[in-house]
Amino acid sequence: MIALADNLPLVQLADRRAVRFERAWFERAVVEAAESAGYSRWWLAPHVAESVLTYLECEFEENVIASQCLCTLASSVLQVIGYPDVARCFQLPDPPVRISLTTLANSAGAGYELAFFNELDRSIRKAFATRTSRVELCGLTECVKHLRRTRTWRKDCAELRNEIVAHIRSHIARLGHRRNLNLELT
Repeated sequence: MIALADNLPLVQLADRRAVRFERAWFERAVVEAAESAGYSRWWLAPHVAESVLTYLECEFEENVIASQCLCTLASSVLQVIGYPDVARCFQLPDPPVRISLTTLANSAGAGYELAFFNELDRSIRKAFATRTSRVELCGLTECVKHLRRTRTWRKDCAELRNEIVAHIRSHIARLGHRRNLNLELT
């Protein structure tokens, strides 16, 4: 028998990949459905997510749940509590794509900024090829210090950080993405 993290099943996406169920990802999908139905800052979203989470933890016996079944489950909960309009809008996007800038810097090697920027571009293009509604780029400070070969923050670190942020913005603008996509850079 295999013990799954948090006693939650894996979610099998439409492309057959199995990913870990994440409460924040699921709750964001509920929030987006509520906003599409005209409810801004919908206070019930965390409660709907908790209801589905509890069912998956305590009652669901399989190790994997298809994303379509998860959508049906969420829609059922929303209809039962009297929000069929939110249920009709519910869609489960691919989970957030996380890009570790530190990992990219490590693979590029200290001082090799050109290789880093090439890897960053490739990672962003790959993230945009998915159906996710959220891309998280993390580890900016550590990445900059690695590329600058320093343990302490210096003036040239701030310059490189600004260059990376500008590069990410320009690369995303060039991709001209048409869907609603949240980008977080930390």
